[in-house]
Amino acid sequence: MPELRQNILLKEWVIIATERSKRPDQLREEKLNCESAYPSHDENCPFCPGNEEKTGNTTTLDQMEINGKWHIRVIPNKYPALLPLDDGFSVNTSGFFRSMDGIGHHEVLIEHPQHNLTVALYEPTHVYHILRMYQKRMAHLMSFPYVESVILFRNHGSRAGASLVHPHSQIIALPVIPRDVMARMNESIRYHEEHRACIFCTMLERELEAGTRIVYESEYFVAFVPYAAFSPFAVWIFPRKHKSSFLYATEEELADLSVVLREVLRKLYFGLNDPDYNYIVRSAPQGYSHTAFFHWYITIVPRLTRSAGFELGSGMFINPSIPEENAAFLRELVLPSD
Repeated sequence: MPELRQNILLKEWVIIATERSKRPDQLREEKLNCESAYPSHDENCPFCPGNEEKTGNTTTLDQMEINGKWHIRVIPNKYPALLPLDDGFSVNTSGFFRSMDGIGHHEVLIEHPQHNLTVALYEPTHVYHILRMYQKRMAHLMSFPYVESVILFRNHGSRAGASLVHPHSQIIALPVIPRDVMARMNESIRYHEEHRACIFCTMLERELEAGTRIVYESEYFVAFVPYAAFSPFAVWIFPRKHKSSFLYATEEELADLSVVLREVLRKLYFGLNDPDYNYIVRSAPQGYSHTAFFHWYITIVPRLTRSAGFELGSGMFINPSIPEENAAFLRELVLPSD
């Protein structure tokens, strides 16, 4: 019998289609992984070392170097969604048609000099340095008075929206708080007012008690498949300690997170043969960095299914897999040694 489950964080219903569910191994990608499909250096890739002029903007906003060579590099996006404020900006909130100037920042974090790698194949220390750079750039962008929220995300593969193969993340600083972010904020506020507890902390407690959807645990973090996952193998990584903003994760926590994030992505890489995916660091917007109700976390969404007319017409998703089976598959997967 199919089952409807509710994502309590967003009050959204998801259909778990048990009658047509696929085994985890049936969702495995039949393709070459990124390391096999692409060269380690591409002379036409704007993100490969030596091709810096191909980015269209040779400005380097930040970078990490080893022996005089960059290993992580942050640059402005060649085709930015938003532009930094040069002077004043206009806002039109009167009348029916509302608008404002498209101010903000759009940065690309080039994660590694090698063209055909991905997070699952990095050394843990390199993942740590990426997380530290995320934090550094987010702190810088949040210092602008017109920035209300910063969205930090990674697209891996064409189905996830990546237009370039070379491993990279993106950071967009917005002058508004997006509806999806505000929806999470509002539901967490309502839950806190009713129960005097953080909905994220409560969810983590319940998932640890159930145990059936846990993928990986560490000293500071827990990775699990959500009870009402809207797609196969979606994974959330929650900090055990309540903090509203990613900005305030300590060095010890980031070092631990580098192991957890890499481990989860290695499980997807080897278990499902390097599927396309998105991950997002969900952190509190400006003015909400220290709250009792919001809790930062990471969402990982493999792109193993496609949305169609039902999803567009209803706002609901159909998950053709069972979250508990997905979690068990990942949890029990034996990974090759590094």
